[in-house]
Amino acid sequence: MRVLVVDDERLARKELINLLNQNQNVEVLGEAANVDDAREKIENLQPEVIFLDIQMPEKTGFDLLEELDHVPLVVFITAYDEFALQAFQVNALDYLLKPIEPERLTETLRKLDKKLEELKKEQAETVETPKSKLALNDQVFVKDGDKCWFVKLANVRLFESDGNYIKVYFENNKPMIHKSLNALDERLDEKSFFRASRKHIINLSWVETIEPWFNGGLVVTLKGGERIEVSRRQAARFKDLMSL
Repeated sequence: MRVLVVDDERLARKELINLLNQNQNVEVLGEAANVDDAREKIENLQPEVIFLDIQMPEKTGFDLLEELDHVPLVVFITAYDEFALQAFQVNALDYLLKPIEPERLTETLRKLDKKLEELKKEQAETVETPKSKLALNDQVFVKDGDKCWFVKLANVRLFESDGNYIKVYFENNKPMIHKSLNALDERLDEKSFFRASRKHIINLSWVETIEPWFNGGLVVTLKGGERIEVSRRQAARFKDLMSL
């Protein structure tokens, strides 16, 4: 289990790292004291898990997750009960209250082992995707006001451009993230996601029906009920992808 510890308090980092090092299947790749340092180390070291402090100066743990394209498994660490509760509602894998109790950490590591095994099985069953691309098994972090979600890309049926934001459609939620559709399109695996038009990227596994439309275009209905027009320019490529 490849781990990165992110906390602005040096003693808290050292204490957690000492506890983690007592577990043979844990490899601590490094530590970071702030969001900018953490983002760089996550990109370079590619940890499977980050132990992340929520409250840090200037930028919070949530800010870090919003800046990442690909989000590893996350365990929040916090000294504040209200933040721990918020983190739990965010559907993080787990959260730990400071000072961290060894028994509680052992329980968390068991959860992580189980989750990592599940992810490895899923990856083994899917077609190989270039590491630079985001595949269906990857998760992203979405924050909208006080609500936060870790969302598996397989569950996102549609991305819709709205000015300088993107609306993310999953379950009954449509939160907005501050990113450009062009930048997102470059990161998504083209075998799973299709740029239907200037405004829309659709998850191909959510396509329910396809109908001819004006001027050689198409209309795709997703399993969530959304009807998305595929531009004439994109229609031929879409037909090839869907073997039509």
